Amino acid sequence: MNYLAHALPFLDEPYFAAGTGIPDWLTVVDRRVRVRGKQVQSFLKDADPVTAAVAGGILQHLSDDARFHATQAFAELSLELAARARDTLAVDSGLQPSFLGHLLVEVLLDATLAAEDTGRLGAYYEALESVDGRLVERAVNRMATRSTDRLAVMISRFCRERILWDYLEDGKLMVRLNQVMRRVKLAQLPDHFRDLLPEARRLVQRRKSDLLEGIPAQRGLGAGD
Repeated sequence: MNYLAHALPFLDEPYFAAGTGIPDWLTVVDRRVRVRGKQVQSFLKDADPVTAAVAGGILQHLSDDARFHATQAFAELSLELAARARDTLAVDSGLQPSFLGHLLVEVLLDATLAAEDTGRLGAYYEALESVDGRLVERAVNRMATRSTDRLAVMISRFCRERILWDYLEDGKLMVRLNQVMRRVKLAQLPDHFRDLLPEARRLVQRRKSDLLEGIPAQRGLGAGD
């Protein structure tokens, strides 16, 4: 799962919603910092309400991911999109179709949820902008394996850049996908990879309810919402 799918049910609890983004934000700004479930668990009833809320959000992320990645829909879609990526890319491109399949399912699920109601994105960013990134960073440093001074800046930049809006347009999504490629030190996606995206969107959209199966936090984001 990606940012919006994790946070969407909790936008009335901004620090909890921010907590659901912590594991992914840390992979962007400081991969050495880890938030492990057993350690985070001990902060759920912390005297500081911000710390307790952030801890709850982190644990929600970890729980959601475990369920999401275990669904049959995720396995099938990842495999299908990996195969389509393999057919689209040159054999010697240096890219990893399996990684792309995984990434596309997660990103395009967020795109699906946003496209259904773009007000969700506005509410999501409004919730994040209401939190104090310094307090979130301080809370994370209390429960992480090592401290970071980059998280508050990341939260501010994430809100400013509004990257999730870019998921709705294929051209802008290509830019964001290539940012991920650079971060993980893989070759850039060729321009013609964009041709794969419309059908990939349709495939993920059709399986949305299956992808969210078993994730109780989704509160009605399955069939018929």
